[in-house]
Amino acid sequence: MPSSKSFHRTDRVSAQLRRELGTLVHEAVREHNLPSVSVSDVEVSRDLAHAKVFVTALQAERSKEAVKALKELSRELRYQLGRAMKLRHVPELHFHYDDSVDRGERIGILLRDLPPLEAEAEGEPAAASDADGDDKPE
Repeated sequence: MPSSKSFHRTDRVSAQLRRELGTLVHEAVREHNLPSVSVSDVEVSRDLAHAKVFVTALQAERSKEAVKALKELSRELRYQLGRAMKLRHVPELHFHYDDSVDRGERIGILLRDLPPLEAEAEGEPAAASDADGDDKPE
C-alpha cells in the first residue's frame, strides 16, 4: 500500500506548512502593513510540488487586496519556509481566499432571522408545558 503512505505524508507536510505559514503570514501582515489575514488550511499536491494556501481575512471586503499581496510575497515566504522546514523541495505556494467563514456567518444570520415554526406559534400543549416552567412528572 505505498499510495496510502503518500497521503499520510502529504497530510503531515500540509499540517506543518499550515503552522509555519501561519507564523510567517502573521509577520508579513505586520511588516508590510497588510489587511489582517490568517492561514486556515493548506492542501499539498501528491508530488509535494504545489500547495494551496487558504487564508481568511478579518475584513472580508479587503480580502482581495490581502491575497494579491500574499501572492506577490509568495517567493519570499517560500524561501523562509525552506529555511524553517526540513524539506528537500519546498512546494510552490498558491494563495486563495477561504470564504467558508463568511458563508457560515451568512447561514447563521439567515437561521437566526427565520420566523418561528407554526407549531410554536399556535402554542401546542408541549410548548405550553415548557412555558409555565413545571417540568415535574406527576
